[in-house]
Amino acid sequence: MQRRHALTFLAAAAALAACGEAKPQFTSIDITGADYAKDFQLADASGQPRSLKDFQGKAVVVFFGFTQCPDVCPTALAELAEVKRLLGPQGDRLQGIFVTVDPERDTPEVLRAYMANFDPGFVALRPAGPDQLAALAKDFKVYYKKVEGKTPTSYTMDHSAASFVYDPQGRLRLYTRPGTGPQALAGDIRLLLGQQQA
Repeated sequence: MQRRHALTFLAAAAALAACGEAKPQFTSIDITGADYAKDFQLADASGQPRSLKDFQGKAVVVFFGFTQCPDVCPTALAELAEVKRLLGPQGDRLQGIFVTVDPERDTPEVLRAYMANFDPGFVALRPAGPDQLAALAKDFKVYYKKVEGKTPTSYTMDHSAASFVYDPQGRLRLYTRPGTGPQALAGDIRLLLGQQQA
């Protein structure tokens, strides 16, 4: 009887282990199968239309922010550049994308100069105006709000500070919050890059 229980336990343990192998353990929040944030159609800082299919074969990290952001945005982009470095030879398969929530001030020229501070391969995207920005924010479930300043141009922007991570097939997989750290995100990206045939 004990032997039969032991065999049943071992079979259950093996089944659990197999499940563990099938579902990777990400540090970020696994949102595989989510029915939002599936794609975007935006112009980059050169005016070129972009969508997720342009980055097939790469893990894509999308972050919403604005260039005059004092801390969260530059920190997120600097960490993403560090993730790319930590990935070593696989770093070329990571695509960073910055989407501005302040298209009024973030002109193509401003975006090009801003992105040059982080990684030449990262891409900045700019909604054409308030309506496109609102539709995109709704689709991605991100928050943004203009906060008036002392002058008409000194306003700031409150905004969601998380990133959306897509696998090389263009599927939304992860939601990562600020403070996760480059080491943890690099580990998650390695898992996604290793799942090419998944």
